[in-house]
Amino acid sequence: MAAGSGSGSDPAADSQPPPPIHHLPPDALHNVLLRLQLRDAVVCRPVSRLFHDTLSAQFLALLPTLRLLLLRHPRPEGGGCLHAFDPARRHWLRLPFAHFLPYHSFSPVASSTSLLYLWVETSTSTSLPPPLPSTSSSTSPAHPPKSLAVCNPFAGTYRLLPPLGSAWARHGTVLAGPAGTVLVLTELAALSYTPSGSGKWMKHPLSLPSKPRSPILASAAAAVFALCDVGTPWRNQWKLFSCPLAMLTGGWAPVERAAWGDVFEILKRPRLLAGAGGRRVLMIGGLRSSFAMDAPCSTVLILRLDLATMEWDEAGRMPPNMYRCFTGLCEAASQGNAMPTAAAGGNNKVKVFGGDGKVWFAGKRVRGKLAMWEEDETGGSGGKWDWVDGVPGYGDGVYRGFVFDGGFTAIP
Repeated sequence: MAAGSGSGSDPAADSQPPPPIHHLPPDALHNVLLRLQLRDAVVCRPVSRLFHDTLSAQFLALLPTLRLLLLRHPRPEGGGCLHAFDPARRHWLRLPFAHFLPYHSFSPVASSTSLLYLWVETSTSTSLPPPLPSTSSSTSPAHPPKSLAVCNPFAGTYRLLPPLGSAWARHGTVLAGPAGTVLVLTELAALSYTPSGSGKWMKHPLSLPSKPRSPILASAAAAVFALCDVGTPWRNQWKLFSCPLAMLTGGWAPVERAAWGDVFEILKRPRLLAGAGGRRVLMIGGLRSSFAMDAPCSTVLILRLDLATMEWDEAGRMPPNMYRCFTGLCEAASQGNAMPTAAAGGNNKVKVFGGDGKVWFAGKRVRGKLAMWEEDETGGSGGKWDWVDGVPGYGDGVYRGFVFDGGFTAIP
């Protein structure tokens, strides 16, 4: 008895038979677990040794990726987690990072399948190689040193990319491509990084007439598209440019057709997003009520460029009742107030973000919710419009974000 009590084991627990799931043949257990969604499978991993061993990274790579809208906080301070929206289940969730990412301040900027790219603040004591020279190498307290990191939040792994100058972090736009390819675009130059290449950033001068606006990567075309302002200081005039990924140096050229007419004149503050499957380019902006310079917008219009036929069509138009909420008219009507000055003057800024055929809209006058549009593959219904409620922490400002397909198909 003394020996038994000193061993620390529970005879009653040891005599209990294992749970019935342990008696399932491996093939049957795999068949059951393959029916789980990725997030549920990840949650099940720490439940038991059986689940941990069965739900390996190789097994989880067989599950479909989880499509999420990942939010960027207006004042990124990390906090150990990020907010994301699951459009399939229509609920918000939190992605933790503190258990694997040793940096307290970080901000997500881009994603490819399974991989998420973050700007992270690195301390001056961190032993990193010298950064790539930039137009401004200041590392003052107002601009702490930052590095670009790639991570898989579901696998809990990360890796720092070769360091960059601080100006690239402050002014660059990050695009993530296939096979770990990363681009950072500024007004004068672009950087490219490929893990299978030299392992260093390659610099490419930009031969564009102005700073590229809302650059996107169309995966099906293996090319980068961006808008440039070729107008005057008094009036914007937008033109579409593109560049193949294989010709980042000297490959930029305007994309124009005589049949397009004034397609770039009807939208105010246009922005590009990738269409479904990377086969189309979406251009979203305020629909001008006239061609006058200060003409107000009547709604938000989504135009779509088919990269196979190079033809534009109207993909969607925000319903009037939904657009009135962004102008502040809904709030004013509920409080019995007059029309807001911004709404009367047409200066209603709507933040647009998303990707891969899904677009979200945020605005300061729309509290605690986002408008969502989903592309219609057939192109006949104008897409699907809906509200997304319960945006976390909306009192802190206007969020931005992008689409992230979480999974285990790629590990940093």
